[in-house]
Amino acid sequence: MRMKRCVAVLVLALFAMGMVAGCEQKAPNQATPAPQAGEILVGLNCELSGGVASYGTNAANGAKLAIDEINAKGGVLGKQLKVLERDSQSKTDEAMNVSADLVSKGIVAQIGPLVSGAVAACTPVMNENKVPLIAPAATAPGATVDEKTGETFPYIFRACFLDSDQGVRMAEYAYDTLNMKTAAIYGSNSDDYAKGLAKYFKEAFEAKGGKIVAQEGYVSGDKDFKATLTKIKAAQPEFIYVPGYYQEVSILIKQARELGITVPMGGGDGWDSPDMITVAGAEALNNTYFTNHYSVQDPKPEIANFVKAYEQKYSKTPDSFAALGYDSAYLLAEAIKAADSADPVKVAEALAKTKDFPGITGTMTFNEKHNPVKSIVVIEFKDGKLVSH
Repeated sequence: MRMKRCVAVLVLALFAMGMVAGCEQKAPNQATPAPQAGEILVGLNCELSGGVASYGTNAANGAKLAIDEINAKGGVLGKQLKVLERDSQSKTDEAMNVSADLVSKGIVAQIGPLVSGAVAACTPVMNENKVPLIAPAATAPGATVDEKTGETFPYIFRACFLDSDQGVRMAEYAYDTLNMKTAAIYGSNSDDYAKGLAKYFKEAFEAKGGKIVAQEGYVSGDKDFKATLTKIKAAQPEFIYVPGYYQEVSILIKQARELGITVPMGGGDGWDSPDMITVAGAEALNNTYFTNHYSVQDPKPEIANFVKAYEQKYSKTPDSFAALGYDSAYLLAEAIKAADSADPVKVAEALAKTKDFPGITGTMTFNEKHNPVKSIVVIEFKDGKLVSH
């Protein structure tokens, strides 16, 4: 009996020590002070590490810059916006966990994640808890709509255009502006983003009378594209469409130029990263184009002021993801004002009614699918600089 009692006491002691240790480990990352009476909590669920950290970090920076500006002007409804920032680590399951954590803290809305798959993982959490999510860059058509039923998710919104929009835009640009009548497609098979772009580009290009002479795929993490590029070169396309993310695309383009492939190449907003120039090199990127949300060289005063403020705060030029994060924060602030409330349900209702919002990435009016009706910019890499068309 005494032995059993000793064992029981030891087990209880170890259990208590484990509980304390667990709390001590969790506190630095998860403990959040209760919101003060003069604060409105805004969740940032972004990819701050992992494969697409460039997107998430820049979007988060843009959103925080906007919130700093809003707070400096008195906040919203006489209250300051308080950011709760979390790292989804470029993982869909972690993005869902982060959303659950942020919702439990009492946020009015969540900005992020960036990629469509991560947004899809968060969607059930946000809809069930009736808290709006603004996706800065989730371009997949199904991000805001249940593709099985066709019904719009009531609490999911986006600040960006759709993959269908940019796939069509690049097809039109290649056929009409560059006068390309044959094309090859060499895109990622690892994600719906790239597969969607390939689909919409092909449909639009062929509808205009163009011919797809080759279509190939790669997977995430590939680093050697020369065998497939040699095969594509033999098909003699006038244009090559490369839908995918900058990690692989930058290497692919460099290897294409090394093989003597000089034809124009194009892609989507997944190309928008300083790493494109760092990895591929300025010369290799000449005669390449991608669809994007805004141009950093746009002379409009509001854009120039945003670029200046971002560069002063973060010591780097804001890419489109920074601009989309910035717009997302201002969209939220305007919705809170319009709702005259920080109640998430009322804020979602106000977001759905957004009309003619003057964003850095274009004037936005939400349609019935919570998609903004807005313009698309084509960006050319020219001697290491980004030139808009």
